[in-house]
Amino acid sequence: MHLLIAKVNETLYEAEAYSVRAPGAAGEMTILSEHMPLVTPLKPGVIYVRKEKDAIEQEFIVTAGILEVHKSGVTVLL
Repeated sequence: MHLLIAKVNETLYEAEAYSVRAPGAAGEMTILSEHMPLVTPLKPGVIYVRKEKDAIEQEFIVTAGILEVHKSGVTVLL
């Protein structure tokens, strides 16, 4: 799935990802390809991105933001 993590004037990550683990408003969630569409605010925490199934996770610190899962991938606005 395509993943974009961005701030107002900066793209922090834009590439294909195997999974995204994020601190959603209702708790931590893991998003894989073909996940149902959703929009959720993010709580302070860490977003973990895995490029491949067995790859080491890349971490992004989050203080607030919005996560949207859509047909073409995942967008995170911080």
